[in-house]
Amino acid sequence: MLHLKGWQGGQKGYYPLIALFLLLVSSCNDGQQTTVGQVALNDFTSLKCEDYALSARQIRESLEHLLRADADVATADLRAKDYYRHDQPFVWIDRLGVDSRADTLVAELHRRVTDMGFTERSFRVAQIESDLSRMRRLDFDAANSANRVAARLEYNLTKAYLRYVLGQRFGFTNPDRILNRLDASETDSLGRPLGYRNLFDVDMEHPGKYYEYAALRKVRNDSLGNYLAEVLPDDDVYLQMKQRLASADDQQRTRLLVNMDRRRWRERNRVCSAQKYVVVNVPAYHLWAVSPDTLFDMRAACGAQKTKTPLLTSQITHMEVNPQWLIPFSIIKNDIARHAGDSSYFARHRYFIADRKSGQRLNARSVSRSQLLSGNYRVGQEGGEGNALGRIIFRFPNNFSVFLHDTSSPGVFQRDDRGVSHGCVRVQRPFDLACFLFSELPDEWTLDKLRITMGMEPQSEKGIKYMADLEPDKKPQLIRWQSVSPRVPLYITYYTLFPVPGGQLKTYPDVYGYDKVLAEALATFRQ
Repeated sequence: MLHLKGWQGGQKGYYPLIALFLLLVSSCNDGQQTTVGQVALNDFTSLKCEDYALSARQIRESLEHLLRADADVATADLRAKDYYRHDQPFVWIDRLGVDSRADTLVAELHRRVTDMGFTERSFRVAQIESDLSRMRRLDFDAANSANRVAARLEYNLTKAYLRYVLGQRFGFTNPDRILNRLDASETDSLGRPLGYRNLFDVDMEHPGKYYEYAALRKVRNDSLGNYLAEVLPDDDVYLQMKQRLASADDQQRTRLLVNMDRRRWRERNRVCSAQKYVVVNVPAYHLWAVSPDTLFDMRAACGAQKTKTPLLTSQITHMEVNPQWLIPFSIIKNDIARHAGDSSYFARHRYFIADRKSGQRLNARSVSRSQLLSGNYRVGQEGGEGNALGRIIFRFPNNFSVFLHDTSSPGVFQRDDRGVSHGCVRVQRPFDLACFLFSELPDEWTLDKLRITMGMEPQSEKGIKYMADLEPDKKPQLIRWQSVSPRVPLYITYYTLFPVPGGQLKTYPDVYGYDKVLAEALATFRQ
């Protein structure tokens, strides 16, 4: 039998559970005399056994050793360590030892873990089952004392539980932490990173301490079974991927696992099938425009390896026709500054230089390389034909100065590898995208005003007449700026397994290598 010694502030000494049982029996014997009725706790002192004594203090000491020895650094592991280092109440161990809640968790791990592509070893299932058996058979020895076994059970059950519920609810990988520490923005003389480029800026839900404590309260409040069912992903695309795991080879399995985890990530503004939205999937180099009654797609060109297109969610707010291109400083530094003083180069590319404070334009011949690199001047390209942004740009708030836009080099869309930009997304059919973004399809003259301004042939009689009456060499600007109201959600995503229209999953190459780094992060759950 287990004795309870000094349990969390309780009375001191050893109190065999059988004594409590006998006292209960003596109070329910219908008033008949028995010798049992005369017993006192002191009469059972001879039954006490140090090997079976549970001590809250000794369990805490064993827990501290376990925390120091555990080198795992997954989010759930850090949460478990933090919980016990703050001397929080035990979750699984109480005055009666370990009850059926532990069996409920073990059964769930048996049922789900292998099915979702991980190993039971990564959740310490075998160790938990062994210690549960020891506890219930009172199979203790010097190396596995009752308190050490209880501490292992307490810690391993909590660690396995948090790994499971946090992973199922929020994902087993953290894209903020992984992807935003991937590309160095600058390095020191030894090549060590001094900073990193942000590549992921999606508004995400993460498991803060409030969630950890709430999840552990589910165990203590005996709501474990229901909660284990609540955290299961029920996304249709996720379930399609999960079904393929059983028959997948190693390469397919890795692709499935990383994309399944992307479906677990908790985006605050997820795609809603009832609304109008635009999605760009970078590995596909493709854009889809979707509404309840419309679906069309087009090719897209995205950022090159050194200037990756960031992953983000936003809302398209307006369109600008024949925009000027204000050239990012990185391009000035790497491509333009070496041409300082060459006015023919600036004229050929229709570049201009302006003072940032006054806005005054300067003669390109008079601006030196050091002045261009000082940051006091901006370089831009005149709008219109030949502009790098093409004839129209679709703007949305973001922290990267990237946009969707037309291009002056449409031949890029004939290539398979369309990773060519400095981070923006070039779209193959910008006029069609502009029409999609209108809240209602405009009349033909409004559409022709857009066509004419973009250098396209008009389609309406009024548009054709307008062009016939236009003075030679005049460049019409019938529309300069058009708001998008209501705003249309935009999702720039990265899936190497992605559903095409009709729901079929299609495979795409891992163009930025994100699958590889996510697979490395998931390796701890596959060992």
